[in-house]
Amino acid sequence: MPKRKKHTKLPNGYGSIRYLGSGRRNPYAVHPPAHENPVNGMYVVPRALCYVDDWYVGFAVLTAYKAGTYVPGMEGTLKSSLDSLENSDTIIKHILSDYSGKQQSKSPTYAEVYEAFYANKFHEGHQYSKSCIYGARMGFKHSANLHDREFRSITAKDLQDTLDACPLKHSSLEQILNLYHSLYHYADGCGWCDKDYSKFVSIKTPDDDEHGVPFTEEELQMLWSHNEDPIIELLLIMCYSGHRISELKVIEVDLTDYCFRGGLKTRTSRERIVPIHSAILPLVKRRLARDGALLCQSTNTYRKRCTAALDNLGILGDPKHTPHDCRHTFSALLEDAKVSDNDRKRLMGHSFKDVTNKVYGHRDLSALRAEIERIKVVTSV
Repeated sequence: MPKRKKHTKLPNGYGSIRYLGSGRRNPYAVHPPAHENPVNGMYVVPRALCYVDDWYVGFAVLTAYKAGTYVPGMEGTLKSSLDSLENSDTIIKHILSDYSGKQQSKSPTYAEVYEAFYANKFHEGHQYSKSCIYGARMGFKHSANLHDREFRSITAKDLQDTLDACPLKHSSLEQILNLYHSLYHYADGCGWCDKDYSKFVSIKTPDDDEHGVPFTEEELQMLWSHNEDPIIELLLIMCYSGHRISELKVIEVDLTDYCFRGGLKTRTSRERIVPIHSAILPLVKRRLARDGALLCQSTNTYRKRCTAALDNLGILGDPKHTPHDCRHTFSALLEDAKVSDNDRKRLMGHSFKDVTNKVYGHRDLSALRAEIERIKVVTSV
């Protein structure tokens, strides 16, 4: 019995033609391109468009489907085992006609590239923080005027104009620009763009990241004298660890190695390790034993209670202190304790720009603990 002929492999995203075995009148199942399930990231093969008696008929059907000219039942006009030159000419004409159609050459839109990128990056099994996923979604939302544009037709000016028109804060503009870079990197691998125009785009507004004023030595002593207050207790924990209030929901508290692990905002911040200073270790243990977590309420609720607690203590500040001032306090304490700039960056979760520190700079937990313990704590006025 002669072997079944092997046919040319179809391009990715073209669809598939499955051979169902002999003994069937129409042994070839013609399926449209598979698509990813956005919930679990698994590829799903759609039901067959039709069943045909010859692979080349199936190929003609898929070509028509890709070009947008397929109508159910048209395979009936193409069914043939290609025994005659007349029938093969008919098939070839259909294929050439559809290949020359405009829809066949149309590149994906910005939105379609985003959907493919999102499904590829955030599929099940890849662990990304909620802030990372949220950043991608927000970047897409705030580039809405590009959604329906063919990705290949978008220029650096289009990207820059979209960024410049966004009225949001600097951090939101960073999300849009980061998405640009990610989409072009992904599209380049798929052959959907001719050039990375994102590298010509920049944020023109000044950085408006949240600033703050460190607590003074006298204010810290006042906080220590009221550390039994759960609101003040958490302020002290943040002052001697440098974590943002939003990070308290995601960081891991390791009471075996006595350190905090994780963070938010950047990769460096998410991967950082901060030893628990000996002065706040009792506060951390007490808080976890009492509440089960560092922060058991919303950040907005804590901010309001923090303002009230500081007002009651007469710690007003100019402007008024906020939880973010704890991060500035930690940086100032490290500087006053003569901790090196490189270790300050590691403990604060800041990235290195130079290759030496970025690639080759390594500090173990014990070394970082020695540095953080340089901070001397005065717990009474």
